Amino acid sequence: MTERTGRETDAELRTGAETPVDPEDLAMAEGLDPTPEHVEAQRRRIEREGAQRATEETAP
Repeated sequence: MTERTGRETDAELRTGAETPVDPEDLAMAEGLDPTPEHVEAQRRRIEREGAQRATEETAP
């Protein structure tokens, strides 16, 4: 077993890009309650801009 030094290798680092972007998360990141209207607006935004761009503009 390898001793952990507290430093992860590049392969072990997580950026969050491994998981899908949820419209609910984008709504909350914008400071909005995840109401059906806000979630739908963020879902359309993801469709229009793409998940990566919408995420980067919300949480650079």
